[in-house]
Amino acid sequence: MSMARSSRMLHYINYRMRYTLSDSRVLVGTFMAFDRHMNLVVSDAEEYRIIKTKKGQGLNEEKYEKRALGLIILRGDTIVSMTIEGPPPPDNDEKLTPGGPGIAKAAGRGLPIAPVGQAISGPPVGLAGPIRGVGGPMPSMMVPPGGMPRPPGFAGQPPGLPLPPPPMMPRGLAPPPMPPGMFAPRG
Repeated sequence: MSMARSSRMLHYINYRMRYTLSDSRVLVGTFMAFDRHMNLVVSDAEEYRIIKTKKGQGLNEEKYEKRALGLIILRGDTIVSMTIEGPPPPDNDEKLTPGGPGIAKAAGRGLPIAPVGQAISGPPVGLAGPIRGVGGPMPSMMVPPGGMPRPPGFAGQPPGLPLPPPPMMPRGLAPPPMPPGMFAPRG
């Protein structure tokens, strides 16, 4: 398909079109898209069929049958002709946007903003910490007992903290002896 042909087709996007197919069906719908094989995407499609019935003594009667199809894809080799049924709908972009000057306000996250000229004296309400009695043990349970004996050599460490790991032993040497009172042999 040449560029001139595709640019001609682009002018009819969003138009209401009438499509005649090779099996004599007629479709009416909004032309949405096409490809190089002339396959078409049509929205709000309606199919119109002409049904011929024979009545007695050589009288023929034509009956039109309408069926709503919705969004469809038409194969390009079945399309015989395309004609314009109606123009595209008007754009309502201008009507949807408000006109005139407005007031700009900051969109907060649910926290009140401190008034101008006042200093904030602490964290905002709700961010100061846990609420007493909700979500944890009582503060008296978190204080380590004062009478715990400390192991020798760790006089400067506060009570309740875990012991630091032992120092690394150099390679190829025997381990240092254990300080008295740290290990009781099984016996």
